[in-house]
Amino acid sequence: MPTAPPLPLSTPSRNLVRLTLVRGITWTGFLIAAIVGVELLHLEIEVAAVIGVIVCMGLVNLFTWWRLGRQWAVSHTEYVLHLLADTVGLTLLFYLTGGSSNPFINYYLVPVTIAAATLPWRYAWIIASAAMGSYTLLMWVYHPVPQFAHYYDAVGVNLHILGMWINFGLSAGLVTFFIYKMAHALRSREQALSQTREAALRNEQIVAVATQAAGTAHELGTPLSTMAVLLSEMRESAKDDPELTEDIELLRRQVDVCKSRLRHLVESTDRRRMAEPEVCDAREWLKGVVQRWLVLRPDVSHRLEIAEQRGTPWLKVDTTLDQAITNLLNNAADANPDDVSIRLDWNDDEAIIDIRDHGPGVSLEIADQLGETFVSTKSKGLGIGLFLTHATINRFGGGVSLYNHPDGGTLTEVILPHSEP
Repeated sequence: MPTAPPLPLSTPSRNLVRLTLVRGITWTGFLIAAIVGVELLHLEIEVAAVIGVIVCMGLVNLFTWWRLGRQWAVSHTEYVLHLLADTVGLTLLFYLTGGSSNPFINYYLVPVTIAAATLPWRYAWIIASAAMGSYTLLMWVYHPVPQFAHYYDAVGVNLHILGMWINFGLSAGLVTFFIYKMAHALRSREQALSQTREAALRNEQIVAVATQAAGTAHELGTPLSTMAVLLSEMRESAKDDPELTEDIELLRRQVDVCKSRLRHLVESTDRRRMAEPEVCDAREWLKGVVQRWLVLRPDVSHRLEIAEQRGTPWLKVDTTLDQAITNLLNNAADANPDDVSIRLDWNDDEAIIDIRDHGPGVSLEIADQLGETFVSTKSKGLGIGLFLTHATINRFGGGVSLYNHPDGGTLTEVILPHSEP
């Protein structure tokens, strides 16, 4: 079964809200710093151009707030564009205020860190590359500010600025790598916790159903015994009517099957039995399950196909797995009792059981929810059979999937791993 992608630390929409708040705080700080620098430190900068860049970023922030009020999904691509807009705004501001000699140049690490923590791998490196490229460009192309100038050697390279550039490159690379790995680990941990919570909830539901089943088994014993006695008396009274006698015999066999199933259900509650599945040939096991199922559903016509391959498909089985396959066979028969097709195939690692009916098919919504809750493919069904079937097959390390067959009807695929004999 395909592995689900790691859960995000937060939704892209929430991340964009946080980015908008950070942007507002950051550019408000830059505005204050520009005013202080001009009025108190007398920095020689292009004041109009600097204010223009800050106003443009303010307009970007206002547009982002407006956009967040719309019912539009935020994609990773859009989030990357917002971070690139921040990088462009920082580049324009630093270009006007001394380039790489600006003491705030390492603020490039902020969008790099945000990208590493919230975006997939390739997007994070796009932001890191854009920040590094902008920093490199600002070492050579910028509007100088005399107050930020340092001594230049004969080669024309400022060793202090060069050291800052190397430090930024190392920092950006390390931040992108380690923050992404940390965020990925958190996502994986959250996914594992989510799966554990779902498994615990499913187990609680199974225990509740099992408790009700055990109580019901005891309660049904008395009425079934009464029905068996009455059917015996009716058979004696109907000796002269062959057709009625045949119907009574059929009812008696059905009652005996019900009593046998209930007795087997009570006996199988022994945990030592449940903990020791039997390893057997899947071909013989499936034939036995189908034969027992036909006793319950004499109205069904079926075809059992077993692939002719080398090797023996060994499986771990117990009564719960028998019942799980029987539930799926009953669902197929309920959809259409005519020509239920059952096929067993296998490879080196697993056995595949396909059950196909010629009914109306199954909705994609039910197929997607299989095993998550009590859903049913029948109008009057409770969905407990599908739920327990999914849980049982999962316990054996397998999986069950429902598909709409191209030629009509439902195809149920059960995959079970091989076991050592």
